[in-house]
Amino acid sequence: MNPIQKDELYENICQFLKNKGIELKEGSYTKGIHAGCSLLADAINLSQTGLERAKTGIEKKFDQVRQVIHQKTAPPKPPVAAAPNGKPKATASAKPKSKSRSPKRKR
Repeated sequence: MNPIQKDELYENICQFLKNKGIELKEGSYTKGIHAGCSLLADAINLSQTGLERAKTGIEKKFDQVRQVIHQKTAPPKPPVAAAPNGKPKATASAKPKSKSRSPKRKR
């Protein structure tokens, strides 16, 4: 959102009232209305800045929460034991296969 200029709000109110048939002329009451519009514009601008800052902070915290959830719920990676030469170790239950064939049966 673009910031509101101090005089912009007062001018818009004056134009609105003029369209309704009420014309504001310079006087003590218009100075009070102008000061009130200026304060309102400042309050709106400060609120908008604060909301943007809060939104940025909340988004950062949500990203951190998502990362933690992802780390906690991700499936564990299978352990890979590597030998010093970089090849995976064979397990103790694995036996090397011999290349000899079993004898043929007689029919």
